[in-house]
Amino acid sequence: MTPVGIAGALLDSVVRRLDAGEEVGEDLMGDLSRARDLVRGLDDYVARSTTAPTADLVELERRTRHEPWTDSPGPLEQEMLSGAVEGAFLRMLVAATGAVDVLEIGMFTGYSALAMAQALPDGGRVVACEIDDRAAEIARSAFAQARGGDRVDVRVGPAATTLRDLASNGDRFDLVFLDADKPGYDGYVRDLLDLDLLAEDGLLCIDNTLMQGEPWAAGPGGASANGVAITTFNLALAADERVEQVLVPLRDGVTLARRVRRP
Repeated sequence: MTPVGIAGALLDSVVRRLDAGEEVGEDLMGDLSRARDLVRGLDDYVARSTTAPTADLVELERRTRHEPWTDSPGPLEQEMLSGAVEGAFLRMLVAATGAVDVLEIGMFTGYSALAMAQALPDGGRVVACEIDDRAAEIARSAFAQARGGDRVDVRVGPAATTLRDLASNGDRFDLVFLDADKPGYDGYVRDLLDLDLLAEDGLLCIDNTLMQGEPWAAGPGGASANGVAITTFNLALAADERVEQVLVPLRDGVTLARRVRRP
């Protein structure tokens, strides 16, 4: 049983007992409190049990969180920051796979790009795609002062255009991190595979594939546009015979996919 599974079982029991007319007593409140503590404490415990970020990443997070994103004309917000746990996860992927050439689609202010860059070997690079000039400028400013920042090549503009340019140049990537506009996910993955941008043994890492639980529990108001997009994308990826994948319940969900070797 997982912590979330235990919490779900407790809540299911509470609902059945309430439906049966049981009064809210000490036992029932105990189950509710246990379920609450299991869910509420999970993210904090994971963070405390994960290697701390570098000083450069801490500063970049501080800068991002203090930026007045409400002044931005686009849909930018500080919650787009990958954060320490996911940054550590991406660093681990770079180190474990031995990736040299990394592609990021959806850089924001560069936290995940810098986290990956700092784990690269000599000669490694991160090509980071970002559509927003303001976010890209914050990233560039951070990279100029950070260890490993010189390994990040920022490309500003529509990611689809950048992907075609990279393919025309013959670029291929060992690791790709996708964290861009959710309705665009399906098209980005098709481009990565159709344009042969993902190396045969390359790993594709896709963020937000749980999308706040909307794919299976959207709530009374129904799923948001992003929730619908992720639901559709997850189904399409699972049906794509060119890859095999696993959805990891880390933060808001991270799917790892790799190309299937052909005989």
